[in-house]
Parts: sequence; C-alpha cells; structure tokens
Amino acid sequence: MSRRLRPEELDLWRKVAGTAERMHRPKLKPDPEARKTPAKPEVKSGPAPRDPLPAFRLGQKGQGGAPGHDLMGSVADRLHKAPVHMDRKTHTRMKRGKLSPEARIDLHGMTMDRAHPALTGFIMRSASEGRRLVLVITGKGKDRDEDGPIPVRRGILRHNVPHWLSVPPLSGLVLQITPAHQSHGGGGAYYVYLRRMR
Repeated sequence: MSRRLRPEELDLWRKVAGTAERMHRPKLKPDPEARKTPAKPEVKSGPAPRDPLPAFRLGQKGQGGAPGHDLMGSVADRLHKAPVHMDRKTHTRMKRGKLSPEARIDLHGMTMDRAHPALTGFIMRSASEGRRLVLVITGKGKDRDEDGPIPVRRGILRHNVPHWLSVPPLSGLVLQITPAHQSHGGGGAYYVYLRRMR
C-alpha cells in the first residue's frame, strides 16, 4: 500500500539526499578508451646502492655487568618502602625493638604446607585474643647444595610470609608488617602489628 509523494515531500527529500554522503563509494567502471592505449613498460633497475654498514664490535654499547636475577628486590627493601598504616611513633619504636611482642610463632624448619596453616591459625587466634604485636620467626633460610638452571630464592618462608599476611583471610587482620629488630631475630623474623578488633 504505497502512495505517490506530494511535490513538497519530493522537494524535501531531494534537499536531504543532497546533503548526505555515500557510505560505500561505487566502483568506478574502467574507461574503455583507457584500455586501448598501451601502457608504457616500466623500466626496472637494480636495487639502490646502500651505504656500507659501520664497523661493529660485539658488546660495544654494553652497560657493564649483567643484572642479577632478583628483579623484585629483597623482601626487606619492599617492606621498608611500604607505606606506614599505623601510628608513626609506635612504628618507629617497634622497628627499634623497643616494643616487646605479645606472642610469637616459630615457623623455622617447617615446610610451606605446614607453615601456612600454622601462621593463619596463629594470626587469627592472636587477633581474637586482642593482641596487637606478634613476632613471626621464619629463619633466614639455608643455602641449597644443588644449583639448578632456575634460580631459587634463599629462605622460602621468609619470602612467602609477607605475601600470606597481605592476602585474605589475614589481610583484614594485619595493619603493618616490618622486619624484626636484631634483638628479636633480625632478617629471619617479622613484626606483625594487628588491627584492633571491634
């Protein structure tokens, strides 16, 4: 059921169509006259002559010694750079060994399978009992006799404990993690400052 357009509708349509642009350009039909004229053969020449490469000696732009394998830096460095989430005065006293831990756990010599649940239970019990400062002893780790093709960090617990403390379920209980003072174990232990339970 179509109807004829009135003259004013047709004028309006022409005005609108005149302002529109085509989405797809029509393919141009080849000109039959252009086909009749023979194309001039292209003269191919050899490749352009290149400048000779400058003299090069292997390693001439090297920066010196090769970088180490530890791209992340040590755990202690990362913890020192971490922002302080607790009272600064208390944090300074804790780092200097002036605060005594209310409880401690010794993970020294445990495997990761035993250490992780032991740490989780200890932190949860300490938080529920209202303790604020606890000491987690990991040990510094021992040197491995075998050196494989993949570098292995020394002290697997020392590297994993800060990670375990910073992910759920413990991250909600822990306010600050800091390497312990020499009097409490130094690089083989961590102070864990817990949030106040409400």
